[in-house]
Amino acid sequence: MIDAATLTRCRHRVYLDTAYRPLIADVPEDTGVQMRREAAAVHRLVVKDMLVAADPEGWAVVPADVSHAERVRRTTRALTDGARYVWNATFADDAAAGRRGRCDLLLADPSGGYIPVLVVNHKVTDPGSGAVTSPFGRWEPGVDAARKVRPQLRDQLGAVHVHRMLASLGQDGRSAVGGVIGFGGDVVLVHDLLAVGPTYDARFADRVAVARGEAVTAPVKVSECRSCPWWSECGETLRRTRDVSLVAAGSRAEALYAAGIHTIDELAAWTSDAPPEEWPHGDFAEAVVVAQAWVAQAPLVRRTETVAVQRADVEVDVDMESFQEHGAYMWGTLLDRRDGSAPRYRAFTTWEPVPTMDEARSFAEFWTWLMGVRAEAHESGRTFAAYCYSRAAEDKWLIGSARRFAGMDGVPTEAQVREFIDGPEWVDMYIAVSQNFVCPDGKGLKKVAPVAGFTWRDDEAGGEASMAWYRAAVGYDDAPGSEGGAPTETDLSQRERLLEYNEDDVRATHALRVWMDGEDVLRLPTAAELARTYR
Repeated sequence: MIDAATLTRCRHRVYLDTAYRPLIADVPEDTGVQMRREAAAVHRLVVKDMLVAADPEGWAVVPADVSHAERVRRTTRALTDGARYVWNATFADDAAAGRRGRCDLLLADPSGGYIPVLVVNHKVTDPGSGAVTSPFGRWEPGVDAARKVRPQLRDQLGAVHVHRMLASLGQDGRSAVGGVIGFGGDVVLVHDLLAVGPTYDARFADRVAVARGEAVTAPVKVSECRSCPWWSECGETLRRTRDVSLVAAGSRAEALYAAGIHTIDELAAWTSDAPPEEWPHGDFAEAVVVAQAWVAQAPLVRRTETVAVQRADVEVDVDMESFQEHGAYMWGTLLDRRDGSAPRYRAFTTWEPVPTMDEARSFAEFWTWLMGVRAEAHESGRTFAAYCYSRAAEDKWLIGSARRFAGMDGVPTEAQVREFIDGPEWVDMYIAVSQNFVCPDGKGLKKVAPVAGFTWRDDEAGGEASMAWYRAAVGYDDAPGSEGGAPTETDLSQRERLLEYNEDDVRATHALRVWMDGEDVLRLPTAAELARTYR
């Protein structure tokens, strides 16, 4: 049976899940996957309350805590009774077609039948225009002058999947559209299901063939591998065969296979100036260098003879911690006056569960302190720079916090924030790394900083792990460690863990910059040196 999630899943995983699922029965679920699922469940309940409040009449809510058979029975009855809204609709398996599925919401189509509406915990629109949306509380699709579609094929395929299951019951919406409510959404994004139908049919037929063992699959590294229970087995196979997807994952690997390049060694030995015809993925020469570095076991490769990184008399490293899209609860800093004194760590935090207005206080304190250090440097005739690693998240929360808390004490205006982050004193070390190095194992801070000799104190340190620590640290959703809203010993220990993790992140950025500005970095090979071994 194929469910909607299978349509965008790795083909080889579909095969393994179908043929050998008992082998992973005792493998614990990836922590990140579990957390995302739990967050999505909370988001769905919030959206349901919003929808009911917008139009309280005509609801049939299928309970989640009853058997599958009972959920199917109640869904069938709601459809037969002509309910306007059916929440948590669950369908009997369609054995003939090979489909299995459920839907967050079914909305009565004015033209007859039902419209599938998915509730997802990711963004489905961006600022712009041209998306077709409908307000909550009434079905009035129209072109939206304030939103454009953020492409999410998985959502569209999921809506078509439910539409086909409804068709088998004679309840498919005559307008042949589907809806999606995304994170932070206050409207229903409307998709034309006929437009994506051919893509769905091809994808569904392929996954059915894979599940039945009628299509041959093989391991290939894709983004999904990070959380896949089969990765230990697939990864070993790929390493043993030196498969090229280890250094060129996903669609890049498919393009290389089409060009007859299957191993890392074959890619490393490529000497033609022209890339393969099926290579729409940027600089092919860099892909070759990555393969050569993998063969040479070089953790980083210098692009040129010299390495350049911006330095200043007074330096501040910045790292922000947020909880999903709910808020930024910590702004960590490391101040290095470069006067012989040890760099000093300081964090500006709120331990009230986000979103909270207390974010305004911690954000204002951070901004006031940062601008104070900057002003002091300028007044004393010294240069100043603040550094982050991959600035998109920091920029997003700097601008978002300025907008959200506009007018509150100490909060800068959006214009003030933009003036700073668009200027030369806000430095992204990720860009500096990208400009100076080819990174065979990726450009993430935890991949690059160890090459500079830096190690994190917590072996579990990482973005997804910190989400679990945060939930315990603040008693989020009655997380373990929260008793009556008062911090317990467990809460406080998780707060210390988060502070240590944040401190290590800013110290890692600092250590990386110091190393790049020193002599040891010149021990790394250059791309030209690696290339000479293949001539």
